[in-house]
Amino acid sequence: GEVQDDYDCFFCIVDQHAITVAQDRLKLRKQIRQLATIYLASGIDPEKSTLFIQSEVPAHVQASWMLTTIASIGELERMTQFKDKAQKQTEGIPAGLLTYPPLMAADIVIYNTNIVPVGDDQKQNIELTSNLVDRFNTRFNDILVKPEIRMPKVGGRVMSLQDPTRKMSKSDDNQKNFISLLDEPNVAAKKIKSAVTDSDGIIQFDRE
Repeated sequence: GEVQDDYDCFFCIVDQHAITVAQDRLKLRKQIRQLATIYLASGIDPEKSTLFIQSEVPAHVQASWMLTTIASIGELERMTQFKDKAQKQTEGIPAGLLTYPPLMAADIVIYNTNIVPVGDDQKQNIELTSNLVDRFNTRFNDILVKPEIRMPKVGGRVMSLQDPTRKMSKSDDNQKNFISLLDEPNVAAKKIKSAVTDSDGIIQFDRE
């Protein structure tokens, strides 16, 4: 909320990132509208901020290609999210999973972005973005702005409800592992009640 008052904010519905895994086109169209609605309901003010759909701005993929040409296969293969998702693929790994990070970097740099609020799981992607910006600026003069990471004080990494060693993922096959913002209250309550917890008999938190 307060970020909107301090910065010129861009909130992007990243449908091109979504299609790195198979999607039903009609369901995706519906989910794009749902997400726009959720963003507005959560307090994004269109009078203060820009809310838009990624695929409607061709500059995203254009800049992504430019950044892909200066990224190395080795650094893309080392990305944790690529390694995790590639392990789950039983058949051919989509090339989009590998080139996902340069597209994310493009999402950031085309707006001369100063700060990027992210969760803990996106830290590696922002570090790669910084490296690509340095490389680009070295080759083509100082054109791109190098973004800074802004991590939330709490909630930077929310863990799976059934497997506390993994982060919560909305694309998880097991619906009990995550809470959707559109879950009915009784459904969310049931998921919370069935979540894996410590057996100490007291409420506390210890990351280890």
